[in-house]
Amino acid sequence: MPGLTAPSDYSQEPPRHPSLKINSKDPFNAEPPRAALISSYVTSVDFFYKRNHGPIPIVDDLERYRVSIGGLVEKSIELSMDELRKLPKYNITATLQCAGNRRTAMSKMRTVKGVGWDIAALGNATWGGAKLSDVLEIVGIPKLSANSSLGGRHVEFISVDKCKEEKGGPYKASIPLRQATNPEADVLLAYEMNGEVLNRDHGFPLRVIVPGVIGARSVKWLDRIDIIKDECQGFFMQKDYKMFPPSVDWDNIDWSTRKSQMDFPVQCAICSLEDDNLINQGKITVAGYAVSGGGRGIERVDISVDGGKKWIEAGRYQKDMPYFADDDLGSEKWAWVLFKADVDAPENGEIIAKAVDTAANVQPENVDVIWNLRGILNTSWHRVRVQKASYVAKSNL
Repeated sequence: MPGLTAPSDYSQEPPRHPSLKINSKDPFNAEPPRAALISSYVTSVDFFYKRNHGPIPIVDDLERYRVSIGGLVEKSIELSMDELRKLPKYNITATLQCAGNRRTAMSKMRTVKGVGWDIAALGNATWGGAKLSDVLEIVGIPKLSANSSLGGRHVEFISVDKCKEEKGGPYKASIPLRQATNPEADVLLAYEMNGEVLNRDHGFPLRVIVPGVIGARSVKWLDRIDIIKDECQGFFMQKDYKMFPPSVDWDNIDWSTRKSQMDFPVQCAICSLEDDNLINQGKITVAGYAVSGGGRGIERVDISVDGGKKWIEAGRYQKDMPYFADDDLGSEKWAWVLFKADVDAPENGEIIAKAVDTAANVQPENVDVIWNLRGILNTSWHRVRVQKASYVAKSNL
């Protein structure tokens, strides 16, 4: 791609914030500390999780950069950044979440394959760019189309980076054309993040944002957008990011029996506490995030300090204001909801959080029922352990 190149090694990586927890150095995969993640409704660029499959591409000449749009269309085109910026600009606040978020906890039950993520492999940002539905109209595909005139039913996004899983080829993924052409799906060709130009880790100069869907479909460093007949056949669509039952292992797996994962399930996690906590005070604040895929809102977040026997409902917030699910005027449907509750701390016990979305989907109680060999979509109740210092002192007598 003229103007945008993919290095073959990791010698030209961008600087990163020193507080990030590095889960993989090459390629670089990292997440922020728990408390930093929820310090702001909009996640700062520095503390937005970094998910990569190869060396970070380099823009050496932005004026020469073009994104190609072709495939099963009447007229293929190439668009420069200047041309994209002339299209109507939209700012969409949306949470991206890696499908492997909370994988480390799942692996404690039974070994899984993948980068070990704690609970912060997600972030909430305001993305700026052109709607994909507007761009596709330029190549002759009307809004709300499920098929192109030449039989295309999917939109494939192809990066410029080099992935070992693709045998040195680029990362790629696809979404259905009906989603791409629906203006209300808010699929963006984004060139800004939180009001600033994208940085290299997050896809500079151009990436796709597919709200409500696992982060693996929001391809960075775009090279081409192709209209294709069938779903993308790339590794990350066909041999990864699929949800299998606990009975499937690496000896009996058949990737063709499961669909590519798109929407993420309802999820919440406590960020104000670590896995194990020694406290002095009687009351503590339990705070964190809740989010659901597909634009579904969060109906409630429940907190328990006695192992799930009794529950209290946490307060929910967006933009530092009380949140009401399905409030079209005030809520941001693609964004997370922050929650907070002040509770009486148990002397020695477990604090639990679980969320319910507006479709009445609820997080499963235990991880064993959703265990899968790739360790994706761990949405089980989130649990942290608490001990009062006075209890520990008595126990040591």
